[in-house]
Amino acid sequence: MAPRKEAYREQLRDLDEWEPYLKKHSGLPGPRANLELVAAVAEEADPDRLWRYSASEDEFLALCGTAGLGRMALLEPDTVMSWLRELASDPRWRVREGVAMALQRIGREDMARLLAAMKEWAEGDAYVQRAVVAGLCEPALLHTNADTVEVLAILDQITRQLAASTDRGEEGFRVLRQALGYGWSVAAAAAPANAVPYLDKWLGSTDRDVMWVMKTNLAKSRMAGLRERLTVRSGPARRSGSRAK
Repeated sequence: MAPRKEAYREQLRDLDEWEPYLKKHSGLPGPRANLELVAAVAEEADPDRLWRYSASEDEFLALCGTAGLGRMALLEPDTVMSWLRELASDPRWRVREGVAMALQRIGREDMARLLAAMKEWAEGDAYVQRAVVAGLCEPALLHTNADTVEVLAILDQITRQLAASTDRGEEGFRVLRQALGYGWSVAAAAAPANAVPYLDKWLGSTDRDVMWVMKTNLAKSRMAGLRERLTVRSGPARRSGSRAK
């Protein structure tokens, strides 16, 4: 991504009007937005432009502005985090991805600050919780065992709330379940010994959605080193779909 991103950064510096250029090179409509360009905007745009774009009705501009706000979080933490939390429930999934990108940027700069904020967000609705999972479960952020242990505890809390949900037909529930379907494996791969008790517990759940989450995580290649240990601990009966509600 780096060479293309740097090329976009250079081109943006020479432009007075960015919006026509961004829309032309957005990759939309299409299956994949131009994430290299998003990254370039996040680095080059001034704060006013990022705030304006994050509130845009244009999906690509909103993605760019939202992702770029991660850079502003250390300067205006309360204002930025409040707005990102609101955007976490945006009906446009690419804008929600922009929130995850912003959170990951914050984590790269100050993981302790991100963890503190995500503990609060973990009490939010399903969309906000999805942002927590997507923001934290990034391999590049989980450098230390201490950080990963905190992430595992947050995932455990969110999974408990998923299991207790009564709104399972809602889109928020669906996207949260999907995020948990990979998030556990990312954290588990970073701290296997700490993850085993959590995974073993949730493998014993009879909740059909929790069972889907755990089965999906176990299928990830990054879990290869853990599968045998979990098989021994949980036993065949726990993995059987016959126990699903």
